[in-house]
Amino acid sequence: MSDDLKSVANFLFEAGTLKATARTGWWMAGVRQPETVAEHSWRTSLIASIIAQMEGADPAQAALLAVWHDTGETRTGDVNHLGKKYTSGEADPRDIAADQVAGMPEGIAGAVAAIIGAYEDQNTLEAQCAKDADKLECMLQGIEYKSQGYENAQRWIDNSFGRVKTASGKALAEALLHTGTLDWLRDALGEQS
Repeated sequence: MSDDLKSVANFLFEAGTLKATARTGWWMAGVRQPETVAEHSWRTSLIASIIAQMEGADPAQAALLAVWHDTGETRTGDVNHLGKKYTSGEADPRDIAADQVAGMPEGIAGAVAAIIGAYEDQNTLEAQCAKDADKLECMLQGIEYKSQGYENAQRWIDNSFGRVKTASGKALAEALLHTGTLDWLRDALGEQS
């Protein structure tokens, strides 16, 4: 096996740690076992593709940016907003990605650096759709947690709603606020809402 493919294999094992990395901000809302970063990123990528389609952007590119947006948390963990207040400085995701791809084949390393850079720079409509998707996924998760009895999740719902920027993201946020968490099941079963 070549050293550069061993670096890719190492990264894939590292990325798997996000399946066990909890989104820590939810602990402040009383959620004992919150979603993981991987679960958040997966749904964020779906939302990004939908917003991009609505905005006339490239859905695949938006989803790609969204699914990669938190990969640096393999190195930093999920530091919530309060925790960031007490750290000496937030690590630049571009720097983390550079460390993660060190030793990989140049084409792969360059592609990963470009993905992370595009998301962080926010210079494209796809990146803006991915960022909105990140906020909408948090809002959606908050709505689900609130429906499970975690009333303090309302803070996350409100904060996330206020950070959505695209017209399509705002329209989707409104729809989420007015849809029950089990309306999809009632519709699938032909029941009346």
